[in-house]
Amino acid sequence: MASVLYLVASPRGARSHSVAVADAFIAAYRQCHPGDSVKTVDLFRADLVPFDGLAVQAKYAILHGREHTPEELAAWRAVEAVIAEFKAADKYVLAVPMWNFGIPYRLKQYIDILLQPGYTFSYDPARGYAGLVVGKRAFVAYARGGQYAPGTPAEAFDLQKRYLELVLAFIGLTDVQSVIVEPTLAGGPEEAAARQARAIARAREIAASF
Repeated sequence: MASVLYLVASPRGARSHSVAVADAFIAAYRQCHPGDSVKTVDLFRADLVPFDGLAVQAKYAILHGREHTPEELAAWRAVEAVIAEFKAADKYVLAVPMWNFGIPYRLKQYIDILLQPGYTFSYDPARGYAGLVVGKRAFVAYARGGQYAPGTPAEAFDLQKRYLELVLAFIGLTDVQSVIVEPTLAGGPEEAAARQARAIARAREIAASF
């Protein structure tokens, strides 16, 4: 039995195109894999630990071989809990809208907690960086108000998909499939609904063999 971690990075609920596609993926996945478990983490409702001064100090204490203070240790244990939850999953599903050409700030906060040396990646002076979250799969549902197709001038503004896939690959997740709903605003509501429907159909296809 496999476990799936579903990360919801949109606060818009039923009005979110990325969530609609990811929800459809999860529903199809459950039908095709009834024995698997799915845990949903809504990043806008989750009590994410702040990666603030104490957490940064705790991180550098590890890097410099220094003992943690009690306050630093408590902050770092909270960071470790988030990482442990993430690494415990076998597969990942993400619903990610584009915000200001990038990703929502709560997903960025989650990533800043997650990416820690010795936990999700390693570094060797001779071989460089290596991801530690390997042998797993991910599916991402993206949504954008405009269009950022490859080969167009707008592609340079896509700091959403490009950044997230770089991060996932950095920690070892190279088997990543995705669908994109675009444009959700520029073409009007009817065009957005049609694009969403096509994305949902494709997501269901991917879920069957995910």
